[in-house]
Amino acid sequence: MGEETQTGPLIGVLALQGSVEEHVDVLTKLGARTREIRTKEQVAGVDGLVFPGGESTAMGIMSEGDGLFEALRASVASGTPAYGTCAGMILLADDCVGQREGGQALVGGLRCTVCRNYFGAQVSSFELPLAVEGGDADAARLEASEFPAVFIRAPAILARGEGCEALASVKAAPCAAAAPEVDAFRGRTGSKPASKKRKADADDDDETPEVCVAARQGPILVTAFHPELTDDLRWHDLFLGMVKKKLGTA
Repeated sequence: MGEETQTGPLIGVLALQGSVEEHVDVLTKLGARTREIRTKEQVAGVDGLVFPGGESTAMGIMSEGDGLFEALRASVASGTPAYGTCAGMILLADDCVGQREGGQALVGGLRCTVCRNYFGAQVSSFELPLAVEGGDADAARLEASEFPAVFIRAPAILARGEGCEALASVKAAPCAAAAPEVDAFRGRTGSKPASKKRKADADDDDETPEVCVAARQGPILVTAFHPELTDDLRWHDLFLGMVKKKLGTA
């Protein structure tokens, strides 16, 4: 593994915490080279960036003052393809509901508002099959069959801006801890308040809000769930296809 063992695109994986090894393993299986990123100097020269799951607030605190997030922001803003899973989706969002007091460091780039821990704490983790609901020809392999989606303290996208396309959604009310923040956000934006019913009781309930859990905007791809924890490689394959297209090698 690493930069020297393959000839494919070089993908930088943010390695402050979280499912770093799992992402590296999947990317290597798909023929990419990888670089674990812990300093701002390591951002230069990568063909794509992966932001793993973990704890988004902790990642921001760990990198305060060292210039790493500034380098990541500049890279994403310049058009470097980026893929964020779970906490990585939060980091790539332009806005976040349920931040720690004083705010949260975000890389940004994806025109959306996310809610941290929308689905609840670690004990509320779950897995379910999902289907891609949209996308272009690049997402055709994902549309062919359902994929396993593992949600662990997962966020959700509450609102999407111009160009931010939903690829997968679920019907689920926010957990009790997130509901006040979600309702406050929806009150500000004029959208419907969250249903009080939890997901387990709400699969066929028209009152339950639908939230986006996977999205794409140009060279940015995000999922609220963890494909790297399953045997399904299609999300990473889709991301590498985006990288190769940017490089002109697709």
